Amino acid sequence: MSASAPRFDILGIGNAIVDVVAAVEESFITHHDLHKGAMTLIDADDAAKLYAALPAGIESSGGSVANSCAVAAELGARVAYIGKVADDQLGEVFRHDIKAAGVHFPTPALVGGAPTARCLISVTPDGQRTMNTFLGACVELGPDAIDGDLVASSAITYLEGYLFDPPHAQAAFLRAAELAHKAGRRVALSLSDAFCVHRHREAFRALVRGHVDILFANETEITALYESNTWMDAADMVAREVGIAALTLGADGSLIIEGDTRINVPAHATSVVDTTGAGDAFAAGFLAAHTAHRRLSESAALGSLAAAYAIAQYGARPPKEKLRRLITGV
Repeated sequence: MSASAPRFDILGIGNAIVDVVAAVEESFITHHDLHKGAMTLIDADDAAKLYAALPAGIESSGGSVANSCAVAAELGARVAYIGKVADDQLGEVFRHDIKAAGVHFPTPALVGGAPTARCLISVTPDGQRTMNTFLGACVELGPDAIDGDLVASSAITYLEGYLFDPPHAQAAFLRAAELAHKAGRRVALSLSDAFCVHRHREAFRALVRGHVDILFANETEITALYESNTWMDAADMVAREVGIAALTLGADGSLIIEGDTRINVPAHATSVVDTTGAGDAFAAGFLAAHTAHRRLSESAALGSLAAAYAIAQYGARPPKEKLRRLITGV
């Protein structure tokens, strides 16, 4: 069907989480038996103990797609977000922070249930981030939280793979994808984490095959999805299932796939301080440019710049002044 002009360029749907990012030594990872470089779900008690053990850090609204939404808004995109927070102090921190970034966030707070989610991010001297996440109120996000009018008025609905863990999220994803396509819009998905893909491979495969137009993944995530020996084999497989695949390859840049077309885009050299949010920033830059009708190579180049800014400092979001410089040229 022919879609009217969208009100929003990007609608993100994901885990609404307050991020706590702290620098630690390698011994901290070992002492607390953390799974280095991965995202691990923890309960409320473990979250309280780990939070107490962490050194002072940076606290801000987070969650993978929420970070992408905030960065895309700073890059000039019109952005909205759906995610569940509680009616508590951290919920207010999240709401204030993401709205201050220019993101429309109309989802009502959860009253009388679990507290707002938090992700405890331990960053070692090599820049690796180890995430331990208490999902809290996020688990309450289900199909009834998907605003059909908001989906229909957004050019791309961007789904967060991490959100597959809560029980009602897969149904919410399917509802959002169906509403988007019914309105003539497109659906993007981030695979988020290889361990998440392993937990839900068949459901992810079905979602990608039947409902996703743009897929974001890194090497380990895409090989996990297709159970391939190499990401190159997985790239050939994903080309048959989605319109566009954006594969991030760390220091080797990214590969953009559209049908038989392959576009290699180099990474931008920078010192690595904290890899938290690199993929989120890449997706933000790519989607902000893509919805502004830039070429795929230009979209990936903007994503690479945003990712380089993200990993050169602590925290998941690049400095606002650097992002604005990308669109103003000054």
